[in-house]
Amino acid sequence: MDIIQNLTEEVKAKQPSVVLPEATDKRVLSAASRLHNDGVLKPILIGKVDEINGLAKKWQLKIDGIRIEDPTRIDYFDELLQSFVKRRRGKILATDAWELLNRQVNYFGTMLVYTGRADAMVSGAVHSTADTVRPALQIVKTKPAYKKVSGVFLLIRGDEIYMTCDGAVNIDPTKEDLAEQAVQCHETATKLGIEPRIAMLSFSTRGSAKHEEVTKVAGATALARELNPDMLIDGEVQFDTAVAREVQELKAPDSPLKGNANVFIFPNIAAGNIGYKIAQRLGGFKAIGPVLQGLNAPINDLSRGCVEDEICQLCIVSAALAD
Repeated sequence: MDIIQNLTEEVKAKQPSVVLPEATDKRVLSAASRLHNDGVLKPILIGKVDEINGLAKKWQLKIDGIRIEDPTRIDYFDELLQSFVKRRRGKILATDAWELLNRQVNYFGTMLVYTGRADAMVSGAVHSTADTVRPALQIVKTKPAYKKVSGVFLLIRGDEIYMTCDGAVNIDPTKEDLAEQAVQCHETATKLGIEPRIAMLSFSTRGSAKHEEVTKVAGATALARELNPDMLIDGEVQFDTAVAREVQELKAPDSPLKGNANVFIFPNIAAGNIGYKIAQRLGGFKAIGPVLQGLNAPINDLSRGCVEDEICQLCIVSAALAD
């Protein structure tokens, strides 16, 4: 049984609610129908009831019993509006907040999560990453222990499961950012039932090359150990050292990873993004995410090229991460 099957059974038992703001997209509506009718979780759709029901009929999707929230017709809109304005602490006028909640589904969906009316949100099939992340940062915000949000991809092939970070959010992370990403990945992996073995990746292993980028990753590893001494982590290491025991024994014989890493912290977004796409396209791995780490509640981003299966999987992961 793979990790998604395991998480599906866990989520079924809890029955959390997940907001899907982009309800007029066929992939999203189909995923909501599937998750609801399979009894996995409780989708919440945002939009006009008649329009969504009409699309479901057109696409022959069964959505009876799925909760649909229309911002223009709910009886608790004023409560959401006041909470939104209060949360922004003078950074937004009530008129502008009203406009955002009425016109931008990601703001409305994020407020449902923030006020406890939903457990998680998944968006991005239609909207950009920025349009998904911005409301989350403004409203849900980062956990007190963290300064930034990071994005991790889950790579799955059969019973194999790996995590790669950060190929989505932080373009040129500092030493401190990389250390924080390692701690966040450890937290995410543990919540998902994965025993994290973290490799801080570089083009150098244990000082085999001299460069400021190498120094950054080595420093990040040391800092990560200070932040969480219980983590199984090593760095800086090259990818082959992290995953191949015979290479590890040559290059880093005392590595605690023993050539068996399953969480990879990349030195920048370029490496992280390229790396996960190579695994996806050439290695045959399913990619789920990016899962946004460090937020007070799970609000996650889809690729605009996603398919129904990927939407369902990210909803399940998001639901599993909900408290």
